[in-house]
Amino acid sequence: LFTLLFINSASAKTPDYEHIRVNTDIELIKINENFYVHTSWFDFPGFGRFSSNGLVFVKNGKALLIDTPNTNEQTLILYHFLQDHLSTTITKIIVGHSHRDCMGGLSVLHEKGVESIAYAKTIQICRSQKLPIPQKSFVGSMVIEFEGETVISRYFGAGHTVDNIIVYFSASRILFGGCLIKSLNSEGLGNIKEAAIEHWDDTVLNIKKAYPLIKLVIPGHGDIGDRNLLDHTIALIKDYKQKEK
Repeated sequence: LFTLLFINSASAKTPDYEHIRVNTDIELIKINENFYVHTSWFDFPGFGRFSSNGLVFVKNGKALLIDTPNTNEQTLILYHFLQDHLSTTITKIIVGHSHRDCMGGLSVLHEKGVESIAYAKTIQICRSQKLPIPQKSFVGSMVIEFEGETVISRYFGAGHTVDNIIVYFSASRILFGGCLIKSLNSEGLGNIKEAAIEHWDDTVLNIKKAYPLIKLVIPGHGDIGDRNLLDHTIALIKDYKQKEK
């Protein structure tokens, strides 16, 4: 059903990671034995075809998913791929914010009995927009233990959206920034239809101060990087503000 294609990344900005092609629209990037970035491609009206990132933490046959692919169909394919090829089952998902590239496949995961977690504001938005509703909410921050790994979900403030959170794996020093953080190859802020530009740079600065030991940063779109992604994001926001004056 699936064709495995292993490719080495040639980017000079990041280490060489093993890329595992699930199908033409989904791939996994293996960071180490426990962490995989899931990348899915989708055609968005007005934006064309582009990729979105999520994260999978795998241990002891269980997987914690950060954000879904864009659709139920893509999410179901990823779900079965993890079962069939990594012998692991998604048991929990953390939703980064209410946009499609974070939770477009939430309903199919609910059907599979996967527990979902989101920031309280995200759940409020989902209710108002009649979207699938994450099951468990938090305000401020939530710390969970998943198969021995401490996972911190935290709201630092508005940015890309009013409800965007980050997820930090403290032992591994891996930050999933989602759409709040831009990749180094990003030359602009992307979709700012619901952005809070006035607060965005301060939000990212507070993340930088809170977690000075970040080793790896996963943006919502584009290449994996390090702490430089935080500085790059702040610079893009300041540049945008300057041009808008």
